[in-house]
Amino acid sequence: MAFVKSFREFALRGNVIDLAVAVVIGAAFAAIVSSLVEDVISPLLLAPALKAAGAENLDQLVWNGVKWGKFLSSVLKFFIVALVLFMIIQGMTKLRQPRTAVDVLPVVLEPSLSEKLLMEIRDSLKK
Repeated sequence: MAFVKSFREFALRGNVIDLAVAVVIGAAFAAIVSSLVEDVISPLLLAPALKAAGAENLDQLVWNGVKWGKFLSSVLKFFIVALVLFMIIQGMTKLRQPRTAVDVLPVVLEPSLSEKLLMEIRDSLKK
């Protein structure tokens, strides 16, 4: 009984549940980023660049039984994924930064009643 109670306390602790949610969201996010790279960026950017370099079939590059093409393809995909993630995270950090009143609208402060009176007194003393 102590084992079951101990396991239940462990499994229902906030950190474990947060971690489980993070793993599920991470897997969904990985699918989105993977689709973005494979279905959008690779056909638009990578395929024309490889065609211009004369390496359309990069995956089939083999030398002495070593599949260099697959390795290079994986390295290129990694750098593309890293770049996309970097850009997404940069955008998210800009969205998360708290906006101050100065960022939203320039504020013109009007003098208070006492300041207005003091300015009138100052002006009358100058005369």
